[in-house]
Amino acid sequence: MSASPLALRGLAQPRDDGQLVSVTPESARWRYVGFEVLRLTRAAQIQRDTAGREVCVVLLSGRADVSAGGSDWRDVGGRASVFDGPPDSVYLPPGAALQVTAVSDVCEVALCWAPARAGADPILIKSADVRPFTRGRGRTERTIHNILMEDRRAESLLVTEVLTPGGNWSSYPPHKHDVDNPPHESLLEETYYHRMLRPEGFAVQLVYTDDLSLNEALQVRNGDVVLVPRGYHPVAAAPGYDLYYLNVMAGPSRHWLVTTDPNHRGLLD
Repeated sequence: MSASPLALRGLAQPRDDGQLVSVTPESARWRYVGFEVLRLTRAAQIQRDTAGREVCVVLLSGRADVSAGGSDWRDVGGRASVFDGPPDSVYLPPGAALQVTAVSDVCEVALCWAPARAGADPILIKSADVRPFTRGRGRTERTIHNILMEDRRAESLLVTEVLTPGGNWSSYPPHKHDVDNPPHESLLEETYYHRMLRPEGFAVQLVYTDDLSLNEALQVRNGDVVLVPRGYHPVAAAPGYDLYYLNVMAGPSRHWLVTTDPNHRGLLD
């Protein structure tokens, strides 16, 4: 993995607390997005304080009980892997103690965080309520699972999944969202959590600005995270290696407004 501060190598084996990945605003040196991935065995339990933060709990695989603030959801999840359809997810506002307990032999869960004062009502987002759709065509076609985008209530968080066939490009044409200038563009920090259908596979993600003061080409492998504080950020899945990524975004306003790289706007026609 590149030594770039934009890339974080996921752990092959979880820590004693089940954690595979951890990104905090402090570690990322930004203001909004926090992100964790945990792998839990049956009956293992994690707890998190949601004071001052809202969270979207995404069941990457397996099943878990999720509770917080007097709300309880039993047997959430069920897909075998991130490549097996949309997930079950739970959104929670700030101010409660979150508890996740694995009820399958193995459960993988992502915790997607952002600062919030009040948030929105807690809700279970069932996989059946997430309607897959395609974006792009030909070598840019990919499948989108909008989990917690603008059509669902939250204060700051935006969460979506993307599945890109091997050999295809995604987050393409290159776009950015690093200027707070609505209705033209919004400022959103973003994490990309990458998984490969074949674990030995890889993808390449570019992160660059117009003036190339930031200009990185990152090789990403199964379980890696790429941080996008600014700039354009297209992704290419290597031929033969289908790619999944989970995006977590947050910023001062909850709008997904992007600017396409002017050198490539002709590709939108």
